[in-house]
Amino acid sequence: MQMFQGRAKMATAILLAAILSGGLTSTAVNAQTSDFTTSSKLLLTGGITNIEGSAGGGLTPWAVIGGYGTRDQIGANAFFTNVRSQDYELRTGGALVGIYDRVELSFAQQKFDTRQVGGLLGLGNGYTFTQKIYGAKVKVAGDAVLEQDSWLPQIAVGFQRKENNRGDLLRALGIKSDRGTDYTVSATKLFLAQSVLINGTVRFTKANQTGILGFGTATRDKYDAVFEGSVAWLLRKDLAVGAEFRQKPDHLPFKEDNWYDVFVAWAPTKNVSVTLAYANLGNIVIKDKQKGTYLSVQVGF
Repeated sequence: MQMFQGRAKMATAILLAAILSGGLTSTAVNAQTSDFTTSSKLLLTGGITNIEGSAGGGLTPWAVIGGYGTRDQIGANAFFTNVRSQDYELRTGGALVGIYDRVELSFAQQKFDTRQVGGLLGLGNGYTFTQKIYGAKVKVAGDAVLEQDSWLPQIAVGFQRKENNRGDLLRALGIKSDRGTDYTVSATKLFLAQSVLINGTVRFTKANQTGILGFGTATRDKYDAVFEGSVAWLLRKDLAVGAEFRQKPDHLPFKEDNWYDVFVAWAPTKNVSVTLAYANLGNIVIKDKQKGTYLSVQVGF
């Protein structure tokens, strides 16, 4: 437990140091407001916006900074995502700002609809959990696209502060807290010659079902280190296909399964992208083998 907490604190320290570093200041001094609308970034290399508001894949963050802003520009994205399985539905909306291809600030709000399962649990049909997520990410090394001659991937550290609106219920169920913070370290590399992008993320978290069911339990309240991975193949400049994996901690009395998806992302312009995925979410509360569709629309610059 102490090891994971120490790593989480170290990630926070790195994040704050990067924000305060002179590297960010030097690019900020040279930025012009006219640079908001022009960008040399390649289509889809900024990823889409994941279910927690950070740039990356649908399920996991990448080390890339969201938006199409380059090192002397500011970019932004807004998104809406719907994930629907046999028994549940998750709706997420939010926005992010990418500052000089160095810092990303994000906000997302999730609504998790229990549909008929809420009635079975005595909560009422359509009982909904709402979670707000405040995020930040800082690129600390490398460049996933431009440094093709280097083995070093782009590396970013970040955090996601999560606040759930059902604290009384969660505590009655033995959940430790309705608030928590995830810390992430991501590495992303684009191999242009092969048109392949690979990402790996380590997340330090106490979240139960990404925070929808709170954080920790009365008997187990510690950070776990879990792995998340993505691979994407750029079929052409505006179309990508890929797959993702997200390992889940397992604090709850019922099993919390890992998540998987396969996806296709299409960007007809730099301002719009659409992502469709098929997700396997495993057990969620009293319903097993949850599978369904993931649809996300993103607009930005």
